[in-house]
Amino acid sequence: MAVADLNLNNEILETEKITVSVEFVDGNNPFQAVQEACELMNRGILALVSSIGCMSAGSLQSLADAMHIPHLFIQRAPAGTPRSSCPPTTRAQPDDYTLFVRPPVYLNDVIFQVVMEYTWQKFIIFYDTDYDIRGIENFLDQTSQQGMDVSLQKVESNINMMITGMFRTMRVEELHRYRDTLRRAVLFMSPATAKAFITEVVETNLVAFDCHWIIINEEISDMDVQELVMKSIGRLTLVRQTFPLPQNTSQRCVRNNHRINTSLCDPKDPKAQMLEITNRYIYDTVLLLANTFHRKLEDRKWHSMASLSCIRKGSKPWQGGKSMLETVKKGGVSGLTSLLEFNDNGSNPNIHFEILGTNYGEDRGRGVSRLATWDPIHGLNGTLTDRKLENNMRGVVLRVVTVLEEPFVMVSENVLGKPKKYQGFSIDVLDALANYLGFKYEIYVAPDHKYGSQQADGTWNGLIGELVFKRADVGLSALTITPERESVVDFTTRYMDYSVGVLLRKAERTVDMFACLAPFDLSLWACIAGTVLLVGTLVYLLNWLNPPRLPMGSVSSTTLYNSMWFVYGSFVQQGGEVPYTTLATRMMMGVWWLFALIVISSYTANLAAFLTISRIENSIQSLQDLAKQTDLPYGTVLDSAVYDQVRSKGMNPFERDPMYSQMWRMINRTGGAENNVEESKEGIRKVKYGRFAFVWDAAVLEYVAINDEDCSLYTVSNNVADRGYGMAMQHGSPYRDIFSQRILELQQNGDMDILKLKWWPRDSPCDLYSPVGTRKSGSALDIHSFAGVFFVLAAGVVLSCLIATVETWWTRRKGSRVPSKELSYCGCFFS
Repeated sequence: MAVADLNLNNEILETEKITVSVEFVDGNNPFQAVQEACELMNRGILALVSSIGCMSAGSLQSLADAMHIPHLFIQRAPAGTPRSSCPPTTRAQPDDYTLFVRPPVYLNDVIFQVVMEYTWQKFIIFYDTDYDIRGIENFLDQTSQQGMDVSLQKVESNINMMITGMFRTMRVEELHRYRDTLRRAVLFMSPATAKAFITEVVETNLVAFDCHWIIINEEISDMDVQELVMKSIGRLTLVRQTFPLPQNTSQRCVRNNHRINTSLCDPKDPKAQMLEITNRYIYDTVLLLANTFHRKLEDRKWHSMASLSCIRKGSKPWQGGKSMLETVKKGGVSGLTSLLEFNDNGSNPNIHFEILGTNYGEDRGRGVSRLATWDPIHGLNGTLTDRKLENNMRGVVLRVVTVLEEPFVMVSENVLGKPKKYQGFSIDVLDALANYLGFKYEIYVAPDHKYGSQQADGTWNGLIGELVFKRADVGLSALTITPERESVVDFTTRYMDYSVGVLLRKAERTVDMFACLAPFDLSLWACIAGTVLLVGTLVYLLNWLNPPRLPMGSVSSTTLYNSMWFVYGSFVQQGGEVPYTTLATRMMMGVWWLFALIVISSYTANLAAFLTISRIENSIQSLQDLAKQTDLPYGTVLDSAVYDQVRSKGMNPFERDPMYSQMWRMINRTGGAENNVEESKEGIRKVKYGRFAFVWDAAVLEYVAINDEDCSLYTVSNNVADRGYGMAMQHGSPYRDIFSQRILELQQNGDMDILKLKWWPRDSPCDLYSPVGTRKSGSALDIHSFAGVFFVLAAGVVLSCLIATVETWWTRRKGSRVPSKELSYCGCFFS
């Protein structure tokens, strides 16, 4: 096409015509290339133009130097893969007859600048089978000096088989680590291989929406760019060679004194868009040679064409070769590749790269914009930043998986024929995010109603399993952030602290009829009773030994009965009947009254305390108390995060805790089947209607205790919050960072605290920390506190009635046996 354009137009060569001879050779067969070049020299040539690979080009370079034939080499990469620099066959010298039409390979410099601008520290490089990996040795050295973690992987020709083999041979943990590595990748591939590779990894869910891949190749057409964007997700950056066009559109097809074919110079023409870079340089090379021939004709320094024999022994080189080479070097031409010229070492210094990019997302119609340009003189012109997802997520519909757990996620309505409506603290947080970011969501409950645990075959079930198998975008419930879960899914920052708590049933208030006797111990009461008897006896003996002088007409006597009654009356501060006037007796009674004063005062003070304060005997006030006792059974949900936490801290030698070791022995009794439950609701029900303590999330248990109708439950918890509740997402989810940022904003401005007070109010009617029921009507004493006193009074009344009856009976019986005094007197009188 270049020769036809020149021969049809007379702008450069007026009367002369160019004759071209095109030979196709195997790029990996140097002998064939030399043989074909020798045949051309036999027929006569002015210059040799080659567009082949490095292996055959090296042989032609040696031939051109020997025969003094100007050799314009246009490096062609196999199958459109990125170029690697050709190893020099000889030491570069100014009089070498080979000129490198395509500029040196600057892919190392460009990609290093791009990666540095994006501040990548860890990424993977994929390259196809046709790429010479030695071409990025300098780039790997530079990244190593910067401390970057770079891995390499070759992409086989059968991409589907390669991906399938990875799924078959890798374990689940390795596959998730590999997914995380794929979030940042550089592709040294042909456009065709890149399309197939991206299609395969997207369909197999190896990459997510926050991945960022860079494809670098000089040979990427506009059509290739659109197809790559359509097939990819996440963010895509493309680095390709570009050719500056004249600003004036009318001059794009007219370069100096030559008119370029319209189908090649018009950027909108399909033929121009599909034109390979190598063919562009071929066109400009022919144009450059035509200008060189024109100058040689004008200078009248024309030499006959080289008609040489490579086989003939002693064949001399072309005498006009040196002059022709110098004229080509001094010349320059503006063509399809902008400016084609050579420097002293025979290479073309003019090369420009453009860096195109998309935003994060999965929209197939994403636009592609130019981010920056690069050239060897000015370097990077523009700013590259690895932008995160924008705050606007309008149009995005997320699929949310959950597990019902009060008060985090609950069903608010379940009308037949209509979708369920959910409410709860976690739902409120999700709604706050949705209102701010603009996304919508569809929610469903995990099929097995479990949070998820790792199975024997390495897979996960429950809510975590839904995320691992890409059936959901977000996992939401009372979901705690654990290292095991973080190995397979990503978590947002915690939106609420988490601690382990225990739910227990409050002790029932028992009626103690003899609470009035509680201030003193039974042994003390026995000692007091014995003291009353002893002092009464001593008073009687002292009065018997030294009888008091009684006033005239006194009816009192110092009997043992009266002494006992006097001592008892003085003890209860009621006084006595018998006056004791002796000094010894008064000394004894003074000491006794002092003793009685102290005892009665102590009893009164202690009785007031016992009647106004409810003492808690043997109650569970902490996790330590629960772990120490063995009378009350306790457990948790089998295979839950709490179960794993107790097991880890109870058995792991690196973090073993004596308290958790004792708890694990109880929880793991009979293999965990005896004391553990399948669901949290079952554990709460066992506490309320049985003799059981349920170990579970403190926040969930506090909500249950607050909303208990009977206020019969209370909680104890560990105040140390070593974990938190978070939202789980797929590994490599693009929504994790933006969700975390918004959660931090909710916490900072106080909105998160407002949402918490909705479900954990401060003015709760139930005291969720007290192990016994509390009275809300004040501290007034009730009848139960004095039931014993009334019982003693009643017993005294009954006993008094019985004694009175006995005394009456005894008096009557005694009176019937004693003879009448009148009859006796009469008998004596008549005798």
